[in-house]
Amino acid sequence: MAPADDRFVVGAVDDAARHPGPMLDQLADAGFGALGITSYWDPGRAAPTEEERRVLRDTTARATARGLRVFLAVFHRGSRTTPLTPAARREFSSYAAAVVRDVPAIRDLIVGNEPNLNRFWLPQFGPNGENVASGAYFALLAAVHDAVKAAAPRVRIWGGALGPRGGDRPASSRHTQSPQRFLDGLGAAYRASGRTTPPLDGFAFHPYPASSRIPPDRPHPPAAKVLGLADHARLRSLVRDAFGRDLPLLYSEFGVETVIPAAKRHLYEGTEPAQPVDEDTQADYYRRALELASCQQNVVGMLLFHSHDEPFLTGFQSGVYYVDGTPKSNLAAVRRAILAARDGC
Repeated sequence: MAPADDRFVVGAVDDAARHPGPMLDQLADAGFGALGITSYWDPGRAAPTEEERRVLRDTTARATARGLRVFLAVFHRGSRTTPLTPAARREFSSYAAAVVRDVPAIRDLIVGNEPNLNRFWLPQFGPNGENVASGAYFALLAAVHDAVKAAAPRVRIWGGALGPRGGDRPASSRHTQSPQRFLDGLGAAYRASGRTTPPLDGFAFHPYPASSRIPPDRPHPPAAKVLGLADHARLRSLVRDAFGRDLPLLYSEFGVETVIPAAKRHLYEGTEPAQPVDEDTQADYYRRALELASCQQNVVGMLLFHSHDEPFLTGFQSGVYYVDGTPKSNLAAVRRAILAARDGC
């Protein structure tokens, strides 16, 4: 069964699906139409290992057999391995091109992960406080675009994958940039590059709220250094200003964490640092988020992060299944919301 590309996409990001098991059947049963997974680039590697190729072929084969469209994110493991040099960018782009060439079921490639945050990209600022991350990320995006299009022209390149907020404070101990400032820098880098078309087919964004307790349809003030789902008009305008045209928008990560009931608590480790909500509220917020996104112009889909909870409470318990694969009490309500969104606004 080939996944359709012309409907509003609702998927789940979950690398646990790279392993054999019932997860993909559960995704399909929950109404999801797409799967997001990751392949990590490491310095010195210009192609995936044979084991990584095998896993990606197997995962995509199992996913497409269930009608799931696969979104593959390729990025490095953290800011210590940021691909800053021309040699590192060549390795990274060669790695991405080898993946799509060797795994033809992958038709959507997300380049990087939250490059506006110090967790995944350093440096953010130069010695005088100038934005250097945008230009460096643009150079990587352009290199990946050209290599991937040469290897597999039909693959869609999704750039950005920005985090929703940032401080824009070079003097702080944690260097992060707002999506507004980062996009301004991307636009400057694009114009300086001399390219006549943008090196991406669409723009990916992570519209997480600051807390799971914040409704997804609450807008932020124009001066805030944050963009959420309800700030779509500003995001679309920033992308258009950066690249000189409207681009398809993909909300490539969004999640609302739930409180773990006492009967399931033994399955999880650690202490919850965030502010999770009850399962009815999660279902309501997912419904509201999907209703909003599916009616926004140029937005083609949303990937929930995750489908199944992470076992460590310091991670994300945002799934519609517990860590043991049993469904949460809200699964039916979330499924209705997913199917309604997939049918369009």
